[in-house]
Amino acid sequence: MLMASKSGAGLSYRSIVILCIASFSMGLLFTNRMWLLPETKEKTQAYSEECEMKQVAGSYAEFGMLTADASTAMSSMSETEIEREAWKESGQPESAVSPEASDMAGVPDQRSKVFMVVGINTAFSSRKRRDSVRRTWMPKGEKLKKLEEEKKIIIRFVIGHGATPGGILDRAIQAEDSQYHDFMRLAHVEGYHELSAKTKMYFTTAVSMWDAEYYIKVDDDVHVNLGALSTTLARHRAKQRVYIGCMKSGPVLAQKGVRYHEPEYWKFGEHGNQYFRHATGQLYALSKELAVYISKNNDILHKYANEDVSLGAWFIGLDVDHIDDRRMCCGTPPDCEWKLNAGNACVASYDWSCSGICNSVQRLWHIHKKCGEGEKALWKAEL
Repeated sequence: MLMASKSGAGLSYRSIVILCIASFSMGLLFTNRMWLLPETKEKTQAYSEECEMKQVAGSYAEFGMLTADASTAMSSMSETEIEREAWKESGQPESAVSPEASDMAGVPDQRSKVFMVVGINTAFSSRKRRDSVRRTWMPKGEKLKKLEEEKKIIIRFVIGHGATPGGILDRAIQAEDSQYHDFMRLAHVEGYHELSAKTKMYFTTAVSMWDAEYYIKVDDDVHVNLGALSTTLARHRAKQRVYIGCMKSGPVLAQKGVRYHEPEYWKFGEHGNQYFRHATGQLYALSKELAVYISKNNDILHKYANEDVSLGAWFIGLDVDHIDDRRMCCGTPPDCEWKLNAGNACVASYDWSCSGICNSVQRLWHIHKKCGEGEKALWKAEL
């Protein structure tokens, strides 16, 4: 009976031993795998996050927007910082750091010290305006470079990007910049109703690139005498927190459909109220302290519908010296011509009816001939 049980219907002793060993081995394997699961999961997640970060960096790098070590730095950056890094102006050296970051890190400020930065606000559709500016009051080529080196004056056309990064609009600006080397690109999507956001980004970007005494914003349909602008600003050097322009305080327009309508009119009181004191948007200048203030508080400064109102609002409650200089808003000939002949050249000239020079492409050269101070005035200006 025992022999039958070993070789017949029952399992043999040897088979039972092998089955036990196999079961024990399977148990050890399953137990070890369970112990390893949490660590494996963590490693897998880390690898996944690293791959995702590299994909993001790769997509930005496709347009030449990140520095060489951006993929490692991005892991400790906020979404806003990543966006700013991604859209960094292509001409900015990789070693450049913002003044805030420099102070926090205890590293030397590598920005160039200059007298003033002049940012000319422009749009994708304004190529002819830019060319008319280059033919008149803005130096170009070697003269622009000499102006930067000898007078410490930086002049750039300021523009953001199209809705599609690297699209036809961006490529057109890149081609123009490769010819003239006079653009500052912003981390900003262009749009008429986004001028307040563009203004914030302009000052933030300019402060990160140059350590200037003054930062100026001007529209591309305004005539400027750079010598008069330089000497005007130089007279206010001893002052702090200076805001210079043609100051105004117009009505808050609540009616929809009208130009300069303010959707948040209710914040300014009852109907028929007026804005606080602020400079007209065609041209104004800020001393370094105010430009740095905008740069440091970029994310929390409120944007109103009108850019000049927004700028004025950012300084409410601050100890700011509002300087009203009417030479920064002269009319076109004969107004600016009379003042030039009287020895008091205008800083800026434009038509109030057009909020700039009407038909500036056709008329800017004529205005420059009548009201331009002459090239020597800029080089003789004592700064």
